[in-house]
Amino acid sequence: MSIKNNISHGPIRAFLGEGTEFEGLLSFEGTVRVDGSFKGEIQTENCLIVGETAVIQAEVNVGNLIVMGKLIGNVVATQKVEVSASGHVKGDLHTPSLIIQEGALIDGNIHMDKNAGKKVVNLQEVRSESAAKPAN
Repeated sequence: MSIKNNISHGPIRAFLGEGTEFEGLLSFEGTVRVDGSFKGEIQTENCLIVGETAVIQAEVNVGNLIVMGKLIGNVVATQKVEVSASGHVKGDLHTPSLIIQEGALIDGNIHMDKNAGKKVVNLQEVRSESAAKPAN
């Protein structure tokens, strides 16, 4: 089953198309799809879709995340992360629910906590915890 056909994110409120480049803080309500390049930080309680042509280098704090392109950075998702066969995530994932299609690439640690959606996760605390842990 394709992730594209299994998305229950609601209507897309904004679309950053292929060939666009943005840098900074992206904060929004509703669903946003990025098919271009973005560097910085992304924050929403709703859904971020990383399109197939997207390259995102950001710290991401979202409700739901769908990755069909490339995402470099740590992710905190309070509800769910879906990585399609064309998706590539390089960074740590913190989420209560994770769907990974065959062919997807994940280079990082996965932290799953069934209570993650019931509490607000501070991205700065996650970074501090990761930095404090000794390397293996």
